[in-house]
Amino acid sequence: MTKSYDIAVIGGGPGGYMAALHAARFGKKVMLVEKDFLGGTCLNRGCIPSKTWLKNAEIIEAIELSREWGIQTDNITISLDKMKKRKDEVISRLRNGVMFLLKQGKIDVYEAEGFVEEGNIVKVVSDKKEERVQTDKIIVATGSSPSVPPIDGLDSASFYTSDTIFDIEKIPSSLTIIGGGVIGVELATIFSSLKTNVTIIEMAGRIIPTEDADASKALAKSLQKKGVQILTDAKVTSVKQNGDKTIVECLNEKGESVSVEGEALLVSVGRKPNLSAVQAVKLEQNGPFIKVNEKMETSYPNIYAVGDVIGGYQLAHAAYMEGIVAASNAAGCERKMDEKVVPRCIFTLPEVASVGLTEEEAERKGLQVKAERFDLAGNGKALVSGDTSGFIKIVYDEKYGEIIGVTMVGPHVTEMISEASSFISLEGTVEELANMIHPHPTISESFFDVARNIIDKSKK
Repeated sequence: MTKSYDIAVIGGGPGGYMAALHAARFGKKVMLVEKDFLGGTCLNRGCIPSKTWLKNAEIIEAIELSREWGIQTDNITISLDKMKKRKDEVISRLRNGVMFLLKQGKIDVYEAEGFVEEGNIVKVVSDKKEERVQTDKIIVATGSSPSVPPIDGLDSASFYTSDTIFDIEKIPSSLTIIGGGVIGVELATIFSSLKTNVTIIEMAGRIIPTEDADASKALAKSLQKKGVQILTDAKVTSVKQNGDKTIVECLNEKGESVSVEGEALLVSVGRKPNLSAVQAVKLEQNGPFIKVNEKMETSYPNIYAVGDVIGGYQLAHAAYMEGIVAASNAAGCERKMDEKVVPRCIFTLPEVASVGLTEEEAERKGLQVKAERFDLAGNGKALVSGDTSGFIKIVYDEKYGEIIGVTMVGPHVTEMISEASSFISLEGTVEELANMIHPHPTISESFFDVARNIIDKSKK
C-alpha cells in the first residue's frame, strides 16, 4: 500500500464530484473512484437526457399551438436517431466539463470500483489491477439504481427502466408506465409528444402523490388532454409478454381486473441504494439506505455518505449540498445540512415546482396555516404564451404571515421556485412579498399577486 489520501470519494455523481471538488478547495489530497461514467445517474441516465428530450416535447407542443395562431407549418417529422445523437452530445460535453474541473482541482480519478475496508482503506478494483489505498476520511456517494418490483411474470417480459429508456430503438406506438411519480410523468410527457399512446398505472390515489393535491390534479388534467390515460388506485398483479406486446394486469380501486396492453413497458417505481461498496463495514441503516446525521456522518468513524445512497429527496441539487457538507466536515470545518429549503422540480409541460411544506403536510404537522392560490388564467404573460392551466399557491403561517411553502404549476416555474426558496430561507412574510415590485408582464409576478390577494383579504 504505497498511496495515501486525505479524503477518498467513492462515486462520481453530483454528490461525489461536488464533495471531491470542495475537499480539494480545502487543500486536501483527494481521490475519486468511479466505475462507470462521471456525472452519475443524473448526467448520464436521468436529469440531463430527460430534460434534453423534454425540450423536444416543448418545441413540438409549441409548433402545434402556433398553428392556432396563424403560423402554418408542414407535418412534423421526428428523427429518434437525431434526438439520441443530440442527447449524447449534451451528455458528453457536460461529462467532459466535470473531468476538466476534477483535473483543475488536482483530484486523482480512478476508473474502477471502490470498496470500503476496515481501517479507512479503499480497495480499488479495475479490469487491469487491484490495489488498496489508505485514507483519512471516506465519502460514500455510490448512488442508486432503479427498483424492479417482484411482479408476477415481469422477469419474463421485455421492459425498460429509467436507466435504459433513453436507448430505446424506435418510438413505440403505445407505452405503459408503471409508476406515476416524477420520472413516470416526465417520460409520459416526452412520449405523448411523440404521438405514443401512453398509459400510467399508479398505486396511489393520484399521480405525483407526494406533491400538492392541486398540482397533481392540474398535471393529470393536462396529461389527459394530451391523450395520456391515467389509472390511479391501481395495483399491478402480473405482466405477460404476448409476442411484441406486453400485457399488464392490475386491480382498480373497486377490485376489478383491468388489462393494459402496450408495445413497450416502462417500470418506474422508485430507486434502491447501491450498497456494494460498504458491505465490509457494518453501517447503520435507515430502512434500505445508509443512515447519516446532519453532518453527513455515518455510524462508522471517518465515513460519510451523500446522495441517493442515503435516501431522502434523491435529487441532484440536494446531493450537491450534501457533498459540500460532507467534504467540509471531512476537512475539519464543521457544517450542517439544512433540509428545510430544498426545491422540488418536475419538468413536465406544464412544469411543477415546490419548496417547503405543502398545505396537507402543514396540516398533518398541526401547524396553524392558511393557503392562497392565484390561477395563471389571470396572468397576462401566461395568456400571451397560450398556457394558462397552472397556478401559484402560498402556504403561510396564520399568526405572522411567514411563508412556509410554495407550489407552482405553469410554464418555466422551475426557474422561478428559487425566489420562493429565498423567502422561506430568510423567513420572509407575505407582507414583505406584497411590497416587492415584480416585472410585468411575467409569470413571476403571479407570486406577487398571491401575496397581494392575501394582504387585501386580511384588510376586509
